Amino acid sequence: ALDVSRRTKCRRSIFQSPPVGHRRARNRKRVQTRGEIRTATTQRQIGHAKKLRCCRRSNYFLRVHLSHLRLRDFRNYARLDADFAPGFHLLLGDNAQGKTNILEAIYLMATLRSFRGVGGAQMIRHGAKGYFVGGNVVGQGDHEIKMFWALRERKLSLDGQPVKKLTDYFGALRTVVFCTEDLQLVKGAARARRRFLDLLLAQTNPVYLSLLQRYMRTVRARNALLKQRAADEAALDSFSQELVKLGNQIIQLRRELIPKFSPLARLAYRRISNDAEELRIEYAPSVKNDFAVELAQSRAREKNFRATLVGPHRDDLLLLQNEKSAAQFGSEGQKRTLAIALKMAQAEFLAGIHGSPPILLIDDVMGELDAKRRSGLLPLLERSHQARGQVFMTC
Repeated sequence: ALDVSRRTKCRRSIFQSPPVGHRRARNRKRVQTRGEIRTATTQRQIGHAKKLRCCRRSNYFLRVHLSHLRLRDFRNYARLDADFAPGFHLLLGDNAQGKTNILEAIYLMATLRSFRGVGGAQMIRHGAKGYFVGGNVVGQGDHEIKMFWALRERKLSLDGQPVKKLTDYFGALRTVVFCTEDLQLVKGAARARRRFLDLLLAQTNPVYLSLLQRYMRTVRARNALLKQRAADEAALDSFSQELVKLGNQIIQLRRELIPKFSPLARLAYRRISNDAEELRIEYAPSVKNDFAVELAQSRAREKNFRATLVGPHRDDLLLLQNEKSAAQFGSEGQKRTLAIALKMAQAEFLAGIHGSPPILLIDDVMGELDAKRRSGLLPLLERSHQARGQVFMTC
């Protein structure tokens, strides 16, 4: 257990490398392959050994964990350096001591976003100009993450190299967070559910993030044209063609995801609710039939609203309990149970795709569940323990 009321002093600069214990030997690497340890002294040998390990991925879980966390001027932490082993970590402390801030920092490294729904300025310690969050990830390939955020300067590096494409960064650290904000997945706007789908696909499909970025850039450019009093029709048609091309690919990937993800969510929901209700998840795309036709038909309305009204950026995910909308007819307990089931399914899905469980971040969720619902969450923790995964829990 980590007592967050104690601050770890550190005299090293935030841009220095971590302690020697966290650096890999430069000239020799020990790589495990087919049950024996071999010493690889050349890049060719190392690459060959890694390929053999990848071939055996389906037979065992890869151990991926956060071994070191560094914070500078982040939330209430002026300085924090902490080492973590695989396994279960319980964060203890009084209210307002910074337990959730540690989970937020880990989630930030994984997704570049706070699960609290705030911007970078809100995460800077009072009186500071910017924050630094860094860490070392140990797994199939060890990674060093460094990020600095200030109003006028932002840096993100992976293994000492500046990150130029987010597609090169995502996947270095994978996490699933359980928090009170998860309720928005059920009773919030469609945007929260789209983000849930997008994050799941970005963590499991190497082309999805780039595809989504290009699509959203096209949406913004098209909206800028629609805001003009006399829009260039030729330019608008050009952006519409690109929108349809990219949008159809996003719709297809989202549509393919649901049949794979939905059974995991139903099973998790049954475990937590003790088969109280039947859960059904349905993808509700904004495009009903033909994207190009529906986009053309909405042109007049778009000029009035000055925005693109049809496309994947308007999609939703329907969550039904006994064929009724969970948002409209579910109790608060049922909504909370459903939100936790979605996150449990996310963790199971990521583990199945990548061969290793994601880091679980559990923020005061247990106290909000009754004994029966808490028991439904325990199998997920047990599987993470058996796979030598990593769990951080606040209480």
